[in-house]
Amino acid sequence: MSDATQSGPVLAADGTPLKRSLARSLRVQKMRAMALIAPLLIFVLVSFIIPIGSMLFRSVENGMVSQTLPLTVVALQDWDVESGEAPDEPVYQAFVADMVVAIENKEHTKLGTRLNYEQTGMSSLFRKSGRKIKRLDPAEDAPFKEKLIDIDKKWGEAETWAVIKTHSVKITNGYFLNAVDMRRTPEGAQVQPEDKRILIKLFQRTLIMSLIITCSCILLAYPVAWLLANLPARTANMLMILVLLPFWTSLLVRTSAWKVMLQQQGVINETLVWLGLVADDSRLALINNATGTIIAMTHILLPFMILPMYSVMRTIQPTYLRAAKSMGATNWTAFWRVYFPLSVPGIGAGSILVFILAIGYYITPEIVGGTKGVFISNRIAYHISSSLNWGLAAALGTILLGVVLLLYWCYDKIVGIDNVKLG
Repeated sequence: MSDATQSGPVLAADGTPLKRSLARSLRVQKMRAMALIAPLLIFVLVSFIIPIGSMLFRSVENGMVSQTLPLTVVALQDWDVESGEAPDEPVYQAFVADMVVAIENKEHTKLGTRLNYEQTGMSSLFRKSGRKIKRLDPAEDAPFKEKLIDIDKKWGEAETWAVIKTHSVKITNGYFLNAVDMRRTPEGAQVQPEDKRILIKLFQRTLIMSLIITCSCILLAYPVAWLLANLPARTANMLMILVLLPFWTSLLVRTSAWKVMLQQQGVINETLVWLGLVADDSRLALINNATGTIIAMTHILLPFMILPMYSVMRTIQPTYLRAAKSMGATNWTAFWRVYFPLSVPGIGAGSILVFILAIGYYITPEIVGGTKGVFISNRIAYHISSSLNWGLAAALGTILLGVVLLLYWCYDKIVGIDNVKLG
């Protein structure tokens, strides 16, 4: 064999260089693997990534004012908000020209609804004025300042125009300010009036009650999971059906059942009165408050805590406890020093699952919580379906998402997410 042959590239069976052949083979394998996971990636993109991106954009997007009143927004740039006086005639003229177009396109009511989120009364002002402004001719009926003030005195107030100018930016922080009980004003960010400060309290209530629900689930689920893990497999499987049984019942049905049980004439109060533990005229208030929400949500979320605990406890060998006892440990010492530390990963997995689910619940608090047991998710649902303030709902959802990610990061730093196991 010659030196030239020995120094040449190694060839594959088909005569191509081995390195190139291996690279082509790896590329084909990667393409096959990508084809297999492509449907899942598309599903995640469509159902998760795009909605979250849309939510993040809606929380800062504010093109309604500038798109509906383009001439007015430009004219208001020369008006001094701090003067305390209404703008001059050019602003009114531009406003009438914009409103005529908006009325033809039926956009003026949408604009009024958008500005009504910032100042009460703007929706009715635009709706009332629109019926009369459409009769004006921008080319022949000038001047317009006195005519608009005759239509409604609010057009002569600087505060009305200040709202339009303040919220005419295309990208705004107004929704996020509203989400933390503040507001965007010409002077900058300011705290909302006392009677409108509710969202921070709802955030605090959501976090505190979700933590209480998580702790309640831990206390109730641990004995059940321990019992299932230490029973014979046949018996444990039979009892596991009882744990899974709530999943076969509608969430709405289970919550409605708790409403029947918790009311003052319900099963629980009637039983307590019959047993003589509670006087008939001193029945417990277990519904339309935080207590009702905690009881109902603990029952609903309990299986999500039992299952991770059970899967971890099944992997703990009984010989560990026997070894500890053979070395002189009492039953309690063996449990606390040996068994419990090994079960902590299951507690961590169940706690994360239950806490995150509890933060986002809104059906159960809406039915049994009343005014004192609702969560921030109920407020988000209200703004999405009732007030149609999607920008504020998106800001609230974004903040809630950020809080969950922050708590998850803190948990990872303190406990370590690698220590969380599902069995």
